[in-house]
Amino acid sequence: MPWRAVLPSDSLGAGEVRAVDEDGLDLAVWRTSAGEVVVCDARCPHQWSHLGYEGVVDGDELVCTAHFWRIGLDGSVSKRAMSGRIDPKGAIDLHSVRERDGMIEIDLD
Repeated sequence: MPWRAVLPSDSLGAGEVRAVDEDGLDLAVWRTSAGEVVVCDARCPHQWSHLGYEGVVDGDELVCTAHFWRIGLDGSVSKRAMSGRIDPKGAIDLHSVRERDGMIEIDLD
């Protein structure tokens, strides 16, 4: 499957997240505080909250506001305890993404 343009690059600022439905896939597209674009499945693996609507960016992580599970740049999912301890919780699928000619493109292969 070829790359598909899903959003204009300038429509997603640093620290923002958007919901995208592409080819029947429910996705969350987010930009880290440093400006890196990341695309993951939109549903939090904990209780299926929609990360495109209930996710907030915290540095390099997307945080589900329902129960504060955190998605990392490698797709790892964790929960940070009040004490600072980080408990691994699994993983979420990430999709290949690039910015080209002013568009955010994803490869769904």
